[in-house]
Parts: sequence; structure tokens; C-alpha cells
Amino acid sequence: MIKPKSTKKDTRKEIDSLVEEFIKAKGQIQQVEMGESGLVDGKYNTSHIGFTEPKKERTPLNHIVAALDERKHPKNKSSSIKKRPKKKIIYDDFGEPIRWVWEE
Repeated sequence: MIKPKSTKKDTRKEIDSLVEEFIKAKGQIQQVEMGESGLVDGKYNTSHIGFTEPKKERTPLNHIVAALDERKHPKNKSSSIKKRPKKKIIYDDFGEPIRWVWEE
């Protein structure tokens, strides 16, 4: 079953009804001056972010990374493959083949 999408109008009505319920339950809305910030002393409240512990030292893994790279690109692979000579046709000025030549 597909839920119908709520429109902006429905969302506004829902928010307005929640505000009215809050006010009816003896809640008070605090008025804030224009341009006033929610920052405390010009800084964000970082107590909930999780930077309370000191920075931990990282374990160096350079030797492991080097071993993985060496496995990816073996050195002996390039020496085992030799280029084979190719057969090339030599043409004259009129485009007729004259002879075959082997090139490396």
C-alpha cells in the first residue's frame, strides 16, 4: 500500500496544530530579537559531538601497504613477456606491395 505524500499545506497545518496544543498546555513561546544567535559565546555547543577524548596515535601500516602493492604489480611479469617481431608490407609509390619486412 502506497502512502500519499504530504503537501506543504498539510505540513503547515500539522505544525500549526502542534503549536496550538503546546500553547493550550500552558506552554510559553519565548520571543527572540532579530539577529540574535543560538551560539554560546559565539561558539557552537560541541559537547554532544564526541570530541571529548584526546587524539589517539595511529598504528603505522606502511609495510603492509607495500606488501599489498607488491602483490598487485609483480616485478618479474614485464621481463617474461618479449615482443614478437611483426611482419610489415612495403608498398611502392603506386600502392602496390613490393616485399615483406620483419620489424621488432
